[in-house]
Amino acid sequence: MGSSSCNRDEGPEIFPVGPCDNAYQMGFSIGLRFSHQIKNRVANDLILQNQLIPFAQTPQSHSLLQSLFHNNRSKFPTYWDEILGTAQGSGVPLLHILLINFRKEILAFIPKGSQSSNVDTSDDCSDVIVVRESMAIAAHNEDANIALLGNTYLIKGILPNGIFFVAYTYAGELPSCAFGFNSHGLVFTLNSVPPMEDEIVAGGIGRNFVSRDILEATGIDDALSRIHSSEVSVGHSYNLIEVSTRRILNVETASRKRVSVHEVGKTPFFHANMYLHLHIHQVQDENSISRQQRAAALPKESKEDFLSLLGDTEDRKYPIYMTGPLLYTLCTAVVDLDEQTLSIISGNPREGNVSHVFSISQTSSSRHSNDSNTKNTTIGETVAEVPILLDTE
Repeated sequence: MGSSSCNRDEGPEIFPVGPCDNAYQMGFSIGLRFSHQIKNRVANDLILQNQLIPFAQTPQSHSLLQSLFHNNRSKFPTYWDEILGTAQGSGVPLLHILLINFRKEILAFIPKGSQSSNVDTSDDCSDVIVVRESMAIAAHNEDANIALLGNTYLIKGILPNGIFFVAYTYAGELPSCAFGFNSHGLVFTLNSVPPMEDEIVAGGIGRNFVSRDILEATGIDDALSRIHSSEVSVGHSYNLIEVSTRRILNVETASRKRVSVHEVGKTPFFHANMYLHLHIHQVQDENSISRQQRAAALPKESKEDFLSLLGDTEDRKYPIYMTGPLLYTLCTAVVDLDEQTLSIISGNPREGNVSHVFSISQTSSSRHSNDSNTKNTTIGETVAEVPILLDTE
């Protein structure tokens, strides 16, 4: 396998793990395999080093961290064990692994003035989605802080019951805070959203635990049920995609179990990092507002239009396709419900440099192919010409 980064040259490494005797063993295997990337991410993550760790060392943090850890461990003991295993396998202190998994749930409570900045620029993503008779597409830019460059990977988790998921994963975090799918034919992509501080509840369920839970959902209704059942601390936006029904839902959430569901239809739907249909107080993010306005002005009639939109760099200050200095578009995921594929594109999606193509059919019998066979494949080629990187045996 090549680099584990979804970077400009090649796609992320895919690591099959499981079935394991327990969740701790799965986490340990992931931590051991990607120890270098996890250590590198932790060392270079300025939000972690300059804000989260110093705050965790203060007496003011203790009640918040204790409630976060207790509530999430109680609701999701299996995923908690995965985190314990990841820390042990990677050789990274457990506290550091927990802090990066709960960064959104902690940052809002760091006293102003105690750190140089409370702005979290770790994940600003863009999605453009449509469901028409002739086309059902969801395309997603995975944008992240520079600390994630070279520090992401794909996990193919095989569960004891035979179900598997594939998840694009940030080093040290639960699969997945980005996008993934499972063998039930359920796919999701994620967008962070910025509720105001008075909308955030201390000690709630972490977003990473909810998305990890969705990876095991049996379908779109089960995924919605899992989202509804979690009393989250901060908000999030989920794009839920179901192969069998050809449906795509955008789900916006906030604390106190507030959820709004928008079913995507023939009108193209663009989502950056702001609430569009759940009415709560939110931070006015110029980056998201700019991307939203730019997307509204661009054509959205074909898959090529979608890729061109996600590759747009016209606005130098707030481009849709990001190239630094703080935020980078790590890769682009394209879900085609008619082809029943999820493609990962490295570099600007306008260039169509596909590094991986996965079958997302619920009944697919896919074959596993060497990474090198998928480099520099154009988006226009059919799935038959692109090796499928999945084996269900």
